Amino acid sequence: MTSSSLPGTAKVTVVDHPLILHKLSLMRDVRTGVKEFRELAGELSMLLAYEAMRDLETAPERLSTPIQDDDFPMLSGKKLALVAILRAGLIMADAMVRLVPAAKVGHIGLYRDPATLKPVAYYSKLPQDISERRVFVTDPMLATGGSAVAAIQTLKEAGAQSIKLMTILSVPEGIAAVHAAHPDVDIVTAAIDTGLNDHGYIVPGLGDAGDRIYGTK
Repeated sequence: MTSSSLPGTAKVTVVDHPLILHKLSLMRDVRTGVKEFRELAGELSMLLAYEAMRDLETAPERLSTPIQDDDFPMLSGKKLALVAILRAGLIMADAMVRLVPAAKVGHIGLYRDPATLKPVAYYSKLPQDISERRVFVTDPMLATGGSAVAAIQTLKEAGAQSIKLMTILSVPEGIAAVHAAHPDVDIVTAAIDTGLNDHGYIVPGLGDAGDRIYGTK
């Protein structure tokens, strides 16, 4: 695992655990079908969540084991919210909620205009108490960064103050765009690829995550 940041900027954490690297390589493979791709995306998301949530607060709580009473760590502090950028971010949020079932789930709908590559908003539904929660934004691909920047802005306008972005693949251009607009938002990713091609796709990447998750291409 590697982490990096510049003075005064948020942190980028690359979780390069062997299990994550293996599952990511299978996701990249053009031969991987929809069912397996979907399962891998969920498994990888849960592995990323372990690291993304490493700094969650705990507090001792008195419990009884079959042997004796003692104090044991339990989650405390702010409650959690998982916010999926539609549509591909759903697979990550759905997997992560299995780890934190008490978390509330929000959705932000954005699509990328194929001509301008700019995000276009079409839907937003967030927990009413979003300002009181630690928010984890999910989107498998951080490419140009436009969708992530717009989604984070929507969250901030709704009152969110503690936001972390979780992605499966990122590129330097997307990371730079997010941190230029939101220097307070940490990013957790499985890998940082080379860059973008002329169509705004990550290279070498894994193709269009949404299409491969839902079998729409």
